[in-house]
Amino acid sequence: MVQTIEQQAVDTIRIVAADMTRGANSGHPGAPMGCAPMAHVLFSRHLNVNPKNTKFINRDRFVLSNGHGCALQYILLHLMGFDVSLQDLKNFRQVGSKTPGHPEATDTPGLEVTTGPLGQGISNAVGLAAAQEHFAAKYNRPGFEIFNNYTYVILGDGCLQEGVALESISLAGHWKLGKLICLYDSNNITIDGETNISFTEDVRKRFEACGWHTSGVGEGNSDLDSISKAIDEAKAVTDKPSLIEIKTTIGYGSLIQNTSKAHGSPLSPDDIKQLKEKFGFNPEEKYFVPQPVYDLYAARTKHGEEYEAAWNDLFGKYAQEHPAEAAEIKRRFSGDLPEGWEAALPRFTPSDPALASRKASEVVLNAIAATIPDFMSGSADLTTSNLVRWKTAAPFQHPSTGLGDYKGQYIFYGVREHGMFAVMNGMACYGGIIPIGSTFLNFLTYGWGAARLSALTHLRVLYVMTHDSIGLGEDGPTHQPIETLTLTRSTPNMLTFRPADANEVSGTYLVALNARHRPSVLALSRQGLPNLEGSSVEAVGKGAYVLQDQPDAKVILVGTGSEVSIAVEASKVLDAQGVPTRVVSMPCTELYDEQSADYKKSVFTPGIPIVSVEALGVWGWERYAHAFVGMKSFGASGPYEELYKKFDITSEAIVKKAQDTIAHFEKLGYVPQLGVTI
Repeated sequence: MVQTIEQQAVDTIRIVAADMTRGANSGHPGAPMGCAPMAHVLFSRHLNVNPKNTKFINRDRFVLSNGHGCALQYILLHLMGFDVSLQDLKNFRQVGSKTPGHPEATDTPGLEVTTGPLGQGISNAVGLAAAQEHFAAKYNRPGFEIFNNYTYVILGDGCLQEGVALESISLAGHWKLGKLICLYDSNNITIDGETNISFTEDVRKRFEACGWHTSGVGEGNSDLDSISKAIDEAKAVTDKPSLIEIKTTIGYGSLIQNTSKAHGSPLSPDDIKQLKEKFGFNPEEKYFVPQPVYDLYAARTKHGEEYEAAWNDLFGKYAQEHPAEAAEIKRRFSGDLPEGWEAALPRFTPSDPALASRKASEVVLNAIAATIPDFMSGSADLTTSNLVRWKTAAPFQHPSTGLGDYKGQYIFYGVREHGMFAVMNGMACYGGIIPIGSTFLNFLTYGWGAARLSALTHLRVLYVMTHDSIGLGEDGPTHQPIETLTLTRSTPNMLTFRPADANEVSGTYLVALNARHRPSVLALSRQGLPNLEGSSVEAVGKGAYVLQDQPDAKVILVGTGSEVSIAVEASKVLDAQGVPTRVVSMPCTELYDEQSADYKKSVFTPGIPIVSVEALGVWGWERYAHAFVGMKSFGASGPYEELYKKFDITSEAIVKKAQDTIAHFEKLGYVPQLGVTI
C-alpha cells in the first residue's frame, strides 16, 4: 500500500490508539481514530509549541475537550517530542503513569487543562483565550506583539450537549475572542447510539447565533488540506471565535466504525489485525511508529524551538524598552505575588463599625488590588450583592462594544455560574492570572463540576460566595445553603473559609492568595458582623484559634462566621453563671487539620466538652465537637433575626446546649477524645 508520509502519520495515530486501549483493556479508541486527521493537521502544520519548554509563555494552547479520547493527545505529545515516551503510551491508564484515563494537567507534560467531564474543556478554552486577549491588551506595545497565541480545541457532540458549554460559548461570542478556534468532531455518535435520538439541532446555527464564525469540512477522514485551509480561514477572522465542523467517522477503519460500540471499548484483536493490514502496517507489531513519521513531527518540533527563540529575542528587546512591564510579566507567570503585598491588607479593631463579611471582602479587595494586578474578578449577575468589583476595576469587554476593553479586570458573566467557574479555571491555567468568581454560596453547586476540577488541577482560584447561611433571610430555603460547606470541606485540596469578622476576612485573603496550588471557597455573610476582641489576621492560617478564654475552662464553644459573635455572647452568660468558657473561632477546618497535634491540643484541650455553632448543616462537626447548634433541616423565609430564633441558633440555645453537654459528660465520668486518626 503506497501512502504519503502525512497519511502514514494519520494512520499511525489510529493504530497506536487501538493498541493503547487494547493494552489497557479499557479506554476510548473511536474518537482518536476519527479525529486523527484533524489532530495531525493541527499539530503538524499550525500549533506553535516548544516541547522542550512546556511553559513557554506565548505558546499556542490546545485543549482536548472530549477528554475521553486522550489517547489521541498522548500520541501527539509523544510524536512532538514532549516528555511522553513510547513506554508511557504502553502504560496508558495504569497507576502512576503519565497517561491517565482522562487528561490531567498535573500528570502529563504538555497538557494545558484537565478535561474529561464533558463541556469543561471548551469552557476552559474560553478562559484561555480571554486571558490571552487581556495580556495582549495590557502588555503588547507597538512593535512588540508579546502575546498573540491561539487557543485550539477539539470537541465532540457530547461536549456540545452540556449546559456549561453553551454558557461559555455564549460568552466567547460576546467577547469576540478571535484567537479561539474549535474543531468539531461531528460524527453523529454518542454512547447511547446515533445523535438523532437526542441531539438534532443545527449546531452551526447555534454558534452563529452566539456570534461565532463557522465553516465546515465534509470529508474529515482524509481531506487534510481542506482541514488546514479551514483553520487558515478561521485565523483570518479576528473579531469572532471560530467553529469548524469536520465530518468524521468514529473508529475509522475498524469493523465497528460508525457505531457506538467504537466509542468506549477496546477493539478486538482480530479487528486491530485487519486495521493494521488495511493501513499497511505489520499486524504483529504493537505501538509501532515509522521513522518517517517521527521525522515529520521532528520538523515541527524544530519549528517550535525556533518560534520560541524568536519570541525570546523579541521579549529581550521588549525588556530593554519596557523593563517594568517585562518584570511584571515574569513575576506573574512565575506564580509569585508582588513583594510586600501583605502590608496593604487592612486591619480592624472592635471599635470599628460592624461589617458584613462580604462588605469586608470588598474593603480588602479595594486595599490590595492596586498592589496585585493579577486579579480577574467577576460575578454571575450579582455584582452589587457579591461586592467583588473594586473601585478601579474596569469591565472586560471587546472594545467595539463601547462597554470596556480587554484591559479590564472585571467580568460580567451574566447568569452563568457553571460557565464562570470553568472559564476561571482556564484563566488560571493560562498563567499569570488569579481568577475571582462570585455568586451566592447556595449556587456554588450550580457550577460544582468546574469547582471540583479547580481542586483536582491544583489551581489558585477564589470562589467568593456570599449570602452564606440562613442569615440571608427573606429569600428563603431555595437560596439558603445547608449542606454546601459539608461538600467543600470534604473535597481534597480545597480550602473553605468562613471568617467571623473583618480581620478574619483579611486573613482569609492572606492565606488564599498564598495557596498557589489550592482553590479557596470564601463563605461570606449578608448581615453585619461585629469586629471581635481577640480576632487576628495571621491566626486564620492556623485554621482555628482561641479567640477568648477563661482559666480552667469547663466548656469550649467553637464557631465559624456569623455565629462566632453569638458564641461570644453565650460565653459571657456562662462565665457569669460560674462556667468558665473558651471561645474558638474556626475559619478553616482544613487548615486546622494540618496543624500539629500539640497545637490542636492547645485549642481543643482534651477532657473539655466542645459545642459547635454554625448556621448551616451540623454534619461533619462530629469531628470537632461533642454537641452541635446548627441546622438539621432546610431553612425558611423571614427576617434573619427571626430565623435564628426559629432554628435555635441563639446565645440562649448555646448556653443551654453547653449546660446540657457538661452535665452529660459529668454523669458519664469522662469526655471522649475527638479527631483521633489511627
